Amino acid sequence: MRDFATLFATLDQTTKTTLKTKALAEYFTRAADEDKLWTIALFSGRRPKRAVTTTQLREWAAESAGVPLWLLEESYPIVGDLAETIALILPPAETCSDLSLSYWINWLRSLSNVSPEDRKMLILTAWNQLETTERFLFNKLITGGFRIGISQKLMTRALAQATGQDEASLAHRLMGGWTPESTSYHALIEAEDKAADLSRPYPFYLAHQLDDLPENLGNPVDWQAEWKWDGIRGQLILRGGGHHVWSRGEELITDRFPELARARDFLPDGTVLDGEIVTWDGTQPMSFNTLQKRIGRKTVPKKLLKDAPVILLAYDLLEDNGHDLRDTPLAQRRARLDALLQDLPSEAPVRPSQIIPFDSWQGLTQVRTRSRDMRSEGLMLKRRDSPYLVGRKKGDWWKWKLDPLTIDAVMIYAQQGHGRRATLFTDFTFAVWQGNELVPFTKAYSGLTDAEFNKITAWVRKNTLQRFGPVRQVRPEHVFEIAFEGIFESPRHKSGVALRFPRMSRWRQDKPVQEANTLEDLRAILAAHG
Repeated sequence: MRDFATLFATLDQTTKTTLKTKALAEYFTRAADEDKLWTIALFSGRRPKRAVTTTQLREWAAESAGVPLWLLEESYPIVGDLAETIALILPPAETCSDLSLSYWINWLRSLSNVSPEDRKMLILTAWNQLETTERFLFNKLITGGFRIGISQKLMTRALAQATGQDEASLAHRLMGGWTPESTSYHALIEAEDKAADLSRPYPFYLAHQLDDLPENLGNPVDWQAEWKWDGIRGQLILRGGGHHVWSRGEELITDRFPELARARDFLPDGTVLDGEIVTWDGTQPMSFNTLQKRIGRKTVPKKLLKDAPVILLAYDLLEDNGHDLRDTPLAQRRARLDALLQDLPSEAPVRPSQIIPFDSWQGLTQVRTRSRDMRSEGLMLKRRDSPYLVGRKKGDWWKWKLDPLTIDAVMIYAQQGHGRRATLFTDFTFAVWQGNELVPFTKAYSGLTDAEFNKITAWVRKNTLQRFGPVRQVRPEHVFEIAFEGIFESPRHKSGVALRFPRMSRWRQDKPVQEANTLEDLRAILAAHG
Protein backbone atom coordinates (compact mmCIF):
# COMPACT_ATOMS: atom_id res chain seq x y z
CA MET A 1 0.00 0.00 0.00
CA ARG A 2 2.93 2.30 0.69
CA ASP A 3 4.09 2.26 -2.95
CA PHE A 4 0.56 2.89 -4.17
CA ALA A 5 0.20 5.77 -1.68
CA THR A 6 3.47 7.26 -2.97
CA LEU A 7 2.19 6.97 -6.55
CA PHE A 8 -1.10 8.60 -5.58
CA ALA A 9 0.64 11.50 -3.84
CA THR A 10 2.84 12.10 -6.90
CA LEU A 11 -0.15 12.06 -9.25
CA ASP A 12 -2.23 14.28 -6.99
CA GLN A 13 0.47 16.92 -6.59
CA THR A 14 1.02 17.68 -10.27
CA THR A 15 -1.10 18.76 -13.21
CA LYS A 16 1.62 17.99 -15.77
CA THR A 17 0.73 15.05 -17.97
CA THR A 18 4.40 14.16 -18.59
CA LEU A 19 5.10 13.85 -14.86
CA LYS A 20 1.97 11.76 -14.27
CA THR A 21 2.88 9.47 -17.15
CA LYS A 22 6.44 9.06 -15.88
CA ALA A 23 5.28 8.25 -12.33
CA LEU A 24 2.78 5.66 -13.60
CA ALA A 25 5.31 4.09 -15.97
CA GLU A 26 7.87 3.74 -13.16
CA TYR A 27 5.23 2.17 -10.92
CA PHE A 28 4.17 -0.31 -13.64
CA THR A 29 7.83 -1.22 -14.12
CA ARG A 30 8.59 -2.14 -10.52
CA ALA A 31 5.30 -3.10 -8.81
CA ALA A 32 4.13 -6.68 -8.28
CA ASP A 33 1.86 -8.00 -11.02
CA GLU A 34 -1.21 -8.27 -8.77
CA ASP A 35 -0.72 -4.68 -7.59
CA LYS A 36 -0.34 -3.48 -11.19
CA LEU A 37 -3.54 -5.28 -12.17
CA TRP A 38 -5.53 -3.70 -9.35
CA THR A 39 -4.05 -0.27 -10.10
CA ILE A 40 -5.21 -0.54 -13.71
CA ALA A 41 -8.61 -1.68 -12.49
CA LEU A 42 -9.03 1.13 -9.96
CA PHE A 43 -7.98 3.86 -12.38
CA SER A 44 -10.40 2.52 -15.00
CA GLY A 45 -13.41 2.50 -12.69
CA ARG A 46 -13.31 -1.12 -11.52
CA ARG A 47 -13.29 -1.42 -7.74
CA PRO A 48 -14.04 -4.20 -5.25
CA LYS A 49 -17.61 -4.64 -4.09
CA ARG A 50 -18.40 -2.52 -1.05
CA ALA A 51 -18.49 -4.58 2.15
CA VAL A 52 -19.14 -1.76 4.64
CA THR A 53 -21.69 1.06 4.41
CA THR A 54 -20.64 4.69 4.62
CA THR A 55 -23.01 5.11 7.58
CA GLN A 56 -21.06 2.49 9.51
CA LEU A 57 -17.73 4.08 8.56
CA ARG A 58 -18.93 7.48 9.79
CA GLU A 59 -20.05 6.05 13.13
CA TRP A 60 -16.90 3.98 13.68
CA ALA A 61 -14.59 6.86 12.72
CA ALA A 62 -16.33 9.31 15.06
CA GLU A 63 -16.18 6.79 17.90
CA SER A 64 -12.50 6.01 17.26
CA ALA A 65 -11.64 9.73 17.11
CA GLY A 66 -13.62 10.48 20.27
CA VAL A 67 -15.73 13.16 18.60
CA PRO A 68 -19.51 13.45 18.23
CA LEU A 69 -20.93 12.22 14.93
CA TRP A 70 -22.36 15.65 14.17
CA LEU A 71 -18.85 17.14 14.14
CA LEU A 72 -17.71 14.61 11.55
CA GLU A 73 -20.83 15.36 9.48
CA GLU A 74 -20.14 19.11 9.67
CA SER A 75 -16.53 18.53 8.64
CA TYR A 76 -17.42 16.45 5.60
CA PRO A 77 -18.80 19.31 3.42
CA ILE A 78 -15.74 21.42 4.24
CA VAL A 79 -13.22 18.72 3.36
CA GLY A 80 -15.35 17.68 0.39
CA ASP A 81 -14.55 13.96 0.49
CA LEU A 82 -15.78 11.41 3.04
CA ALA A 83 -12.75 9.13 2.70
CA GLU A 84 -10.41 12.06 3.35
CA THR A 85 -12.54 13.38 6.23
CA ILE A 86 -12.34 10.02 8.01
CA ALA A 87 -8.58 9.73 7.35
CA LEU A 88 -7.97 13.17 8.86
CA ILE A 89 -10.22 12.83 11.90
CA LEU A 90 -8.78 9.52 13.13
CA PRO A 91 -6.02 9.52 15.77
CA PRO A 92 -2.46 8.72 14.63
CA ALA A 93 -1.75 5.05 13.91
CA GLU A 94 -0.07 3.14 16.74
CA THR A 95 1.67 0.65 14.43
CA CYS A 96 2.70 0.52 10.78
CA SER A 97 2.61 -2.14 8.09
CA ASP A 98 4.15 -2.72 4.68
CA LEU A 99 1.33 -4.84 3.27
CA SER A 100 0.60 -4.50 -0.45
CA LEU A 101 -2.32 -2.88 -2.26
CA SER A 102 -3.59 -6.26 -3.45
CA TYR A 103 -3.38 -7.63 0.11
CA TRP A 104 -5.68 -4.91 1.41
CA ILE A 105 -8.11 -5.29 -1.46
CA ASN A 106 -8.37 -9.04 -0.93
CA TRP A 107 -8.70 -8.37 2.81
CA LEU A 108 -11.62 -5.99 2.15
CA ARG A 109 -13.28 -8.52 -0.17
CA SER A 110 -13.17 -11.10 2.63
CA LEU A 111 -15.24 -8.85 4.92
CA SER A 112 -18.45 -9.95 3.22
CA ASN A 113 -18.12 -13.27 5.10
CA VAL A 114 -17.64 -11.59 8.49
CA SER A 115 -20.31 -10.53 10.99
CA PRO A 116 -21.02 -6.76 11.31
CA GLU A 117 -19.49 -6.73 14.81
CA ASP A 118 -16.27 -8.33 13.60
CA ARG A 119 -16.13 -6.01 10.57
CA LYS A 120 -15.98 -3.01 12.88
CA MET A 121 -13.07 -4.45 14.85
CA LEU A 122 -11.20 -5.37 11.66
CA ILE A 123 -11.67 -1.90 10.14
CA LEU A 124 -10.48 -0.22 13.35
CA THR A 125 -7.43 -2.49 13.39
CA ALA A 126 -6.64 -1.60 9.76
CA TRP A 127 -6.96 2.13 10.42
CA ASN A 128 -4.55 1.75 13.35
CA GLN A 129 -1.70 0.52 11.11
CA LEU A 130 -2.05 2.88 8.13
CA GLU A 131 -0.68 6.41 7.84
CA THR A 132 -2.98 9.21 6.68
CA THR A 133 -2.59 8.87 2.89
CA GLU A 134 -2.81 5.08 3.14
CA ARG A 135 -5.95 5.42 5.25
CA PHE A 136 -7.45 7.77 2.69
CA LEU A 137 -6.82 5.25 -0.10
CA PHE A 138 -8.05 2.39 2.08
CA ASN A 139 -11.27 4.34 2.70
CA LYS A 140 -11.55 5.07 -1.02
CA LEU A 141 -11.46 1.36 -1.72
CA ILE A 142 -14.56 1.08 0.43
CA THR A 143 -16.45 4.27 -0.43
CA GLY A 144 -15.80 5.15 -4.05
CA GLY A 145 -13.57 5.62 -7.07
CA PHE A 146 -10.30 7.46 -7.54
CA ARG A 147 -10.90 10.81 -9.22
CA ILE A 148 -7.36 12.16 -9.46
CA GLY A 149 -7.07 13.26 -13.06
CA ILE A 150 -5.92 9.95 -14.54
CA SER A 151 -7.60 9.26 -17.85
CA GLN A 152 -7.64 5.85 -19.49
CA LYS A 153 -5.54 7.33 -22.28
CA LEU A 154 -2.84 8.56 -19.88
CA MET A 155 -2.74 5.22 -18.07
CA THR A 156 -2.48 3.37 -21.40
CA ARG A 157 0.39 5.62 -22.47
CA ALA A 158 2.23 4.86 -19.23
CA LEU A 159 1.68 1.11 -19.71
CA ALA A 160 3.05 1.40 -23.24
CA GLN A 161 6.20 3.05 -21.91
CA ALA A 162 6.59 0.44 -19.18
CA THR A 163 5.99 -2.61 -21.38
CA GLY A 164 7.21 -1.45 -24.80
CA GLN A 165 3.88 -2.43 -26.35
CA ASP A 166 1.85 -0.47 -28.88
CA GLU A 167 -0.47 2.05 -27.20
CA ALA A 168 -3.45 1.32 -29.47
CA SER A 169 -3.11 -2.42 -28.86
CA LEU A 170 -3.05 -1.86 -25.10
CA ALA A 171 -6.10 0.40 -25.30
CA HIS A 172 -7.97 -2.46 -26.97
CA ARG A 173 -6.83 -4.94 -24.32
CA LEU A 174 -8.15 -2.71 -21.52
CA MET A 175 -11.61 -2.49 -23.04
CA GLY A 176 -14.34 -4.97 -22.21
CA GLY A 177 -15.79 -6.66 -19.17
CA TRP A 178 -12.64 -7.92 -17.46
CA THR A 179 -12.13 -7.65 -13.70
CA PRO A 180 -9.10 -8.49 -11.53
CA GLU A 181 -11.09 -11.52 -10.34
CA SER A 182 -11.49 -12.82 -13.91
CA THR A 183 -7.97 -12.29 -15.30
CA SER A 184 -4.33 -11.77 -14.39
CA TYR A 185 -1.86 -9.04 -15.31
CA HIS A 186 -0.07 -11.49 -17.61
CA ALA A 187 -3.28 -12.50 -19.42
CA LEU A 188 -4.52 -8.92 -19.69
CA ILE A 189 -1.29 -7.17 -20.73
CA GLU A 190 1.43 -9.62 -21.68
CA ALA A 191 -0.10 -12.79 -23.15
CA GLU A 192 -0.62 -13.17 -26.88
CA ASP A 193 -4.10 -11.83 -27.62
CA LYS A 194 -5.22 -14.25 -30.32
CA ALA A 195 -8.57 -15.22 -28.97
CA ALA A 196 -9.21 -11.94 -27.16
CA ASP A 197 -12.53 -11.74 -25.45
CA LEU A 198 -15.12 -12.04 -28.22
CA SER A 199 -17.21 -9.37 -26.54
CA ARG A 200 -14.43 -6.79 -26.44
CA PRO A 201 -15.22 -3.48 -28.19
CA TYR A 202 -12.76 -1.15 -29.88
CA PRO A 203 -11.71 2.06 -28.09
CA PHE A 204 -14.06 4.81 -29.22
CA TYR A 205 -12.93 7.68 -31.45
CA LEU A 206 -14.25 10.96 -30.02
CA ALA A 207 -14.81 14.35 -31.64
CA HIS A 208 -13.93 17.86 -30.52
CA GLN A 209 -16.46 20.68 -30.42
CA LEU A 210 -16.18 23.02 -33.43
CA ASP A 211 -16.01 26.57 -32.12
CA ASP A 212 -14.64 28.23 -35.27
CA LEU A 213 -16.37 28.74 -38.60
CA PRO A 214 -16.54 25.54 -40.68
CA GLU A 215 -14.95 27.45 -43.57
CA ASN A 216 -11.67 27.17 -41.65
CA LEU A 217 -11.74 23.40 -42.22
CA GLY A 218 -10.91 23.86 -45.89
CA ASN A 219 -12.52 22.41 -48.99
CA PRO A 220 -15.98 20.92 -48.19
CA VAL A 221 -15.40 18.12 -50.69
CA ASP A 222 -12.94 16.61 -48.18
CA TRP A 223 -15.61 16.30 -45.49
CA GLN A 224 -18.57 14.09 -44.65
CA ALA A 225 -21.54 15.55 -42.73
CA GLU A 226 -24.02 13.61 -40.58
CA TRP A 227 -26.65 14.42 -38.00
CA LYS A 228 -25.41 14.38 -34.41
CA TRP A 229 -28.08 12.16 -32.90
CA ASP A 230 -29.19 12.62 -29.30
CA GLY A 231 -28.96 9.05 -28.08
CA ILE A 232 -26.40 6.69 -26.55
CA ARG A 233 -23.15 6.15 -28.42
CA GLY A 234 -22.56 2.43 -28.69
CA GLN A 235 -20.83 -0.41 -30.48
CA LEU A 236 -22.78 -3.46 -31.63
CA ILE A 237 -20.49 -6.50 -31.79
CA LEU A 238 -21.41 -9.71 -33.61
CA ARG A 239 -18.77 -12.36 -32.96
CA GLY A 240 -18.71 -16.07 -32.19
CA GLY A 241 -22.43 -16.44 -32.85
CA GLY A 242 -23.34 -13.96 -30.11
CA HIS A 243 -23.89 -10.23 -29.81
CA HIS A 244 -22.72 -7.59 -27.37
CA VAL A 245 -23.56 -3.91 -26.95
CA TRP A 246 -21.13 -1.50 -25.32
CA SER A 247 -21.59 2.14 -24.37
CA ARG A 248 -18.93 4.79 -24.85
CA GLY A 249 -18.30 4.61 -21.11
CA GLU A 250 -17.20 0.96 -21.48
CA GLU A 251 -20.39 -0.36 -19.92
CA LEU A 252 -21.86 -3.60 -21.23
CA ILE A 253 -25.49 -2.74 -21.95
CA THR A 254 -26.57 -5.76 -24.01
CA ASP A 255 -29.47 -6.73 -21.74
CA ARG A 256 -30.94 -3.23 -21.70
CA PHE A 257 -31.60 -3.25 -25.44
CA PRO A 258 -32.87 -6.76 -26.31
CA GLU A 259 -34.14 -5.56 -29.71
CA LEU A 260 -30.56 -5.42 -30.95
CA ALA A 261 -30.23 -9.21 -30.57
CA ARG A 262 -32.16 -9.52 -33.85
CA ALA A 263 -29.18 -8.01 -35.67
CA ARG A 264 -27.75 -11.55 -35.71
CA ASP A 265 -30.59 -12.54 -38.06
CA PHE A 266 -29.59 -9.94 -40.65
CA LEU A 267 -25.84 -9.30 -40.34
CA PRO A 268 -22.86 -11.66 -40.67
CA ASP A 269 -20.64 -12.81 -37.84
CA GLY A 270 -17.48 -10.74 -37.48
CA THR A 271 -19.28 -7.39 -37.76
CA VAL A 272 -18.69 -4.43 -35.42
CA LEU A 273 -20.78 -1.28 -35.90
CA ASP A 274 -20.28 2.11 -34.27
CA GLY A 275 -23.40 4.23 -33.99
CA GLU A 276 -26.09 5.82 -31.88
CA ILE A 277 -28.75 3.90 -29.98
CA VAL A 278 -32.01 5.85 -30.25
CA THR A 279 -35.68 5.21 -29.66
CA TRP A 280 -37.41 5.02 -33.04
CA ASP A 281 -40.95 5.90 -34.12
CA GLY A 282 -40.62 4.20 -37.50
CA THR A 283 -39.34 7.21 -39.42
CA GLN A 284 -37.09 9.22 -37.08
CA PRO A 285 -35.64 9.20 -33.56
CA MET A 286 -37.95 9.98 -30.65
CA SER A 287 -36.99 12.42 -27.90
CA PHE A 288 -34.13 11.54 -25.58
CA ASN A 289 -36.61 11.45 -22.70
CA THR A 290 -38.10 8.25 -24.10
CA LEU A 291 -34.65 6.67 -24.14
CA GLN A 292 -33.90 7.95 -20.63
CA LYS A 293 -36.63 5.67 -19.24
CA ARG A 294 -34.62 2.66 -20.41
CA ILE A 295 -31.09 3.68 -19.50
CA GLY A 296 -31.06 2.55 -15.87
CA ARG A 297 -33.01 -0.69 -16.37
CA LYS A 298 -31.38 -4.11 -16.41
CA THR A 299 -34.64 -5.67 -17.67
CA VAL A 300 -37.19 -3.90 -19.84
CA PRO A 301 -40.94 -4.55 -19.42
CA LYS A 302 -43.03 -5.33 -22.49
CA LYS A 303 -44.90 -2.02 -22.37
CA LEU A 304 -41.65 -0.05 -22.48
CA LEU A 305 -40.36 -2.20 -25.33
CA LYS A 306 -43.52 -1.29 -27.22
CA ASP A 307 -43.62 2.41 -26.29
CA ALA A 308 -39.89 3.08 -26.70
CA PRO A 309 -38.38 0.62 -29.20
CA VAL A 310 -34.73 1.17 -30.04
CA ILE A 311 -32.56 0.78 -33.11
CA LEU A 312 -28.90 1.46 -33.84
CA LEU A 313 -28.27 4.27 -36.30
CA ALA A 314 -24.91 3.04 -37.60
CA TYR A 315 -22.36 5.51 -38.93
CA ASP A 316 -19.17 3.45 -39.01
CA LEU A 317 -18.04 -0.09 -39.77
CA LEU A 318 -15.09 -1.06 -37.58
CA GLU A 319 -14.92 -4.75 -38.33
CA ASP A 320 -16.14 -6.62 -41.42
CA ASN A 321 -15.93 -10.41 -41.70
CA GLY A 322 -13.61 -10.32 -38.70
CA HIS A 323 -11.18 -7.84 -40.29
CA ASP A 324 -10.25 -4.69 -38.39
CA LEU A 325 -11.05 -1.72 -40.68
CA ARG A 326 -9.97 1.12 -38.41
CA ASP A 327 -6.94 2.06 -40.54
CA THR A 328 -9.10 2.18 -43.68
CA PRO A 329 -10.16 5.73 -44.72
CA LEU A 330 -13.63 6.77 -43.56
CA ALA A 331 -14.99 7.07 -47.12
CA GLN A 332 -14.18 3.41 -47.76
CA ARG A 333 -15.51 2.26 -44.39
CA ARG A 334 -18.72 4.14 -45.04
CA ALA A 335 -19.11 2.63 -48.52
CA ARG A 336 -18.75 -0.87 -47.05
CA LEU A 337 -21.23 0.01 -44.29
CA ASP A 338 -23.83 1.20 -46.80
CA ALA A 339 -23.34 -1.95 -48.89
CA LEU A 340 -23.77 -4.11 -45.77
CA LEU A 341 -26.99 -2.39 -44.67
CA GLN A 342 -28.63 -1.46 -47.97
CA ASP A 343 -30.90 -4.51 -48.35
CA LEU A 344 -31.92 -4.95 -44.72
CA PRO A 345 -35.70 -5.26 -44.18
CA SER A 346 -37.57 -2.73 -42.06
CA GLU A 347 -37.75 -5.11 -39.09
CA ALA A 348 -33.95 -5.16 -38.73
CA PRO A 349 -32.87 -3.20 -35.62
CA VAL A 350 -30.11 -1.36 -37.53
CA ARG A 351 -30.30 1.56 -39.98
CA PRO A 352 -27.53 3.52 -41.67
CA SER A 353 -27.26 7.03 -40.25
CA GLN A 354 -28.01 9.54 -42.99
CA ILE A 355 -25.12 11.28 -44.73
CA ILE A 356 -26.00 14.90 -45.53
CA PRO A 357 -24.99 15.95 -49.06
CA PHE A 358 -23.59 19.49 -49.36
CA ASP A 359 -21.36 21.43 -51.70
CA SER A 360 -20.68 24.57 -49.64
CA TRP A 361 -20.25 25.47 -46.00
CA GLN A 362 -22.93 28.12 -46.35
CA GLY A 363 -25.42 25.52 -47.57
CA LEU A 364 -24.53 23.16 -44.72
CA THR A 365 -24.99 26.01 -42.24
CA GLN A 366 -28.58 26.32 -43.46
CA VAL A 367 -29.12 22.56 -43.08
CA ARG A 368 -27.83 22.76 -39.51
CA THR A 369 -30.71 25.08 -38.54
CA ARG A 370 -33.07 22.09 -39.07
CA SER A 371 -31.28 19.96 -36.48
CA ARG A 372 -33.91 20.12 -33.75
CA ASP A 373 -36.64 19.24 -36.26
CA MET A 374 -34.63 16.08 -36.94
CA ARG A 375 -34.34 15.34 -33.17
CA SER A 376 -30.64 16.05 -33.53
CA GLU A 377 -28.17 18.13 -31.49
CA GLY A 378 -26.44 19.49 -34.59
CA LEU A 379 -23.99 18.03 -37.10
CA MET A 380 -20.93 15.81 -37.15
CA LEU A 381 -18.13 16.72 -39.57
CA LYS A 382 -15.62 13.99 -40.43
CA ARG A 383 -12.70 14.13 -42.81
CA ARG A 384 -13.33 11.57 -45.53
CA ASP A 385 -9.78 10.19 -45.48
CA SER A 386 -9.60 9.82 -41.68
CA PRO A 387 -8.83 6.49 -40.00
CA TYR A 388 -10.73 5.47 -36.88
CA LEU A 389 -8.40 6.55 -34.07
CA VAL A 390 -8.43 6.06 -30.29
CA GLY A 391 -9.80 8.70 -27.94
CA ARG A 392 -10.27 12.41 -28.57
CA LYS A 393 -8.00 13.61 -31.38
CA LYS A 394 -8.24 17.13 -32.80
CA GLY A 395 -8.34 17.65 -36.55
CA ASP A 396 -10.40 14.98 -38.32
CA TRP A 397 -13.69 14.67 -36.40
CA TRP A 398 -15.74 17.62 -35.17
CA LYS A 399 -19.13 18.01 -33.50
CA TRP A 400 -20.89 21.17 -34.64
CA LYS A 401 -23.65 21.45 -32.09
CA LEU A 402 -26.51 23.94 -32.09
CA ASP A 403 -26.39 26.84 -29.69
CA PRO A 404 -28.11 25.76 -26.45
CA LEU A 405 -31.58 26.81 -25.39
CA THR A 406 -31.58 29.40 -22.59
CA ILE A 407 -33.86 30.81 -19.92
CA ASP A 408 -33.35 33.38 -17.14
CA ALA A 409 -33.98 31.99 -13.66
CA VAL A 410 -33.69 33.00 -10.00
CA MET A 411 -31.31 31.27 -7.59
CA ILE A 412 -33.20 30.11 -4.48
CA TYR A 413 -30.97 27.41 -2.89
CA ALA A 414 -27.21 26.91 -2.62
CA GLN A 415 -24.96 24.06 -1.54
CA GLN A 416 -21.21 23.71 -1.17
CA GLY A 417 -19.23 21.74 -3.73
CA HIS A 418 -16.84 18.83 -3.21
CA GLY A 419 -13.12 18.26 -3.45
CA ARG A 420 -11.26 21.44 -4.36
CA ARG A 421 -14.57 23.33 -4.38
CA ALA A 422 -15.55 22.22 -0.90
CA THR A 423 -15.16 25.74 0.56
CA LEU A 424 -17.28 27.35 -2.17
CA PHE A 425 -20.99 27.35 -2.89
CA THR A 426 -21.19 25.92 -6.40
CA ASP A 427 -24.40 23.84 -6.55
CA PHE A 428 -27.52 25.93 -7.02
CA THR A 429 -31.26 25.42 -7.43
CA PHE A 430 -33.12 27.76 -9.78
CA ALA A 431 -36.73 28.83 -10.12
CA VAL A 432 -39.02 30.67 -12.54
CA TRP A 433 -42.13 32.71 -11.85
CA GLN A 434 -45.66 31.33 -11.72
CA GLY A 435 -47.73 34.34 -10.84
CA ASN A 436 -46.15 35.70 -7.66
CA GLU A 437 -44.56 32.37 -6.71
CA LEU A 438 -41.10 31.10 -7.60
CA VAL A 439 -41.27 27.47 -8.77
CA PRO A 440 -38.01 25.45 -8.69
CA PHE A 441 -37.27 23.63 -11.94
CA THR A 442 -33.58 22.74 -12.19
CA LYS A 443 -30.17 22.53 -10.53
CA ALA A 444 -26.85 23.62 -12.03
CA TYR A 445 -23.28 23.64 -10.78
CA SER A 446 -21.04 24.65 -13.68
CA GLY A 447 -20.49 27.60 -15.97
CA LEU A 448 -19.17 30.35 -13.69
CA THR A 449 -15.59 31.57 -13.35
CA ASP A 450 -13.61 31.06 -10.13
CA ALA A 451 -13.99 34.75 -9.37
CA GLU A 452 -17.77 34.52 -9.78
CA PHE A 453 -17.98 31.45 -7.55
CA ASN A 454 -15.98 33.31 -4.88
CA LYS A 455 -18.27 36.32 -5.15
CA ILE A 456 -21.52 34.34 -4.97
CA THR A 457 -20.13 32.29 -2.05
CA ALA A 458 -19.52 35.43 0.00
CA TRP A 459 -23.04 36.61 -0.84
CA VAL A 460 -24.65 33.26 0.13
CA ARG A 461 -23.01 33.32 3.56
CA LYS A 462 -24.50 36.74 4.26
CA ASN A 463 -27.94 36.09 2.81
CA THR A 464 -28.97 32.65 4.08
CA LEU A 465 -32.62 32.46 5.15
CA GLN A 466 -32.78 28.83 6.32
CA ARG A 467 -30.61 25.71 6.42
CA PHE A 468 -31.71 22.22 5.45
CA GLY A 469 -28.67 20.08 6.22
CA PRO A 470 -25.98 21.14 3.71
CA VAL A 471 -28.50 23.15 1.65
CA ARG A 472 -29.14 26.84 2.27
CA GLN A 473 -32.20 28.76 1.24
CA VAL A 474 -31.09 32.22 0.10
CA ARG A 475 -32.77 35.51 -0.67
CA PRO A 476 -34.19 35.45 -4.23
CA GLU A 477 -32.09 38.33 -5.51
CA HIS A 478 -29.92 36.97 -8.34
CA VAL A 479 -30.80 36.01 -11.91
CA PHE A 480 -28.74 33.57 -13.96
CA GLU A 481 -29.06 32.59 -17.59
CA ILE A 482 -29.43 28.81 -17.67
CA ALA A 483 -28.33 27.04 -20.85
CA PHE A 484 -29.56 23.54 -21.66
CA GLU A 485 -29.59 21.03 -24.52
CA GLY A 486 -33.17 19.79 -24.27
CA ILE A 487 -36.39 19.91 -22.29
CA PHE A 488 -39.04 17.30 -21.55
CA GLU A 489 -42.08 16.70 -19.38
CA SER A 490 -41.39 15.35 -15.89
CA PRO A 491 -44.21 14.56 -13.45
CA ARG A 492 -41.59 14.11 -10.71
CA HIS A 493 -40.79 17.82 -10.70
CA LYS A 494 -43.08 20.50 -9.29
CA SER A 495 -42.57 22.55 -12.44
CA GLY A 496 -43.62 19.59 -14.62
CA VAL A 497 -40.47 19.88 -16.74
CA ALA A 498 -36.85 18.76 -16.61
CA LEU A 499 -33.80 19.99 -18.52
CA ARG A 500 -31.01 18.09 -20.25
CA PHE A 501 -27.46 19.21 -19.33
CA PRO A 502 -28.38 22.46 -17.54
CA ARG A 503 -25.53 24.86 -16.68
CA MET A 504 -25.06 28.53 -15.84
CA SER A 505 -24.06 30.45 -18.96
CA ARG A 506 -24.24 33.97 -17.47
CA TRP A 507 -24.76 35.71 -14.17
CA ARG A 508 -27.36 38.32 -15.13
CA GLN A 509 -26.35 41.03 -12.67
CA ASP A 510 -27.94 43.49 -15.09
CA LYS A 511 -31.40 41.95 -14.72
CA PRO A 512 -33.88 42.45 -11.84
CA VAL A 513 -35.50 39.36 -10.32
CA GLN A 514 -38.95 40.44 -11.51
CA GLU A 515 -37.80 40.10 -15.14
CA ALA A 516 -36.79 36.46 -14.84
CA ASN A 517 -38.69 34.04 -17.06
CA THR A 518 -41.95 32.32 -16.16
CA LEU A 519 -43.17 28.74 -16.07
CA GLU A 520 -45.29 29.66 -19.08
CA ASP A 521 -42.08 30.55 -20.93
CA LEU A 522 -40.62 27.15 -20.05
CA ARG A 523 -43.72 25.38 -21.31
CA ALA A 524 -43.54 27.35 -24.56
CA ILE A 525 -39.97 26.06 -25.05
CA LEU A 526 -41.23 22.55 -24.25
CA ALA A 527 -43.97 22.87 -26.88
CA ALA A 528 -41.48 24.05 -29.49
CA HIS A 529 -38.55 21.75 -28.72
CA GLY A 530 -39.74 18.96 -26.40
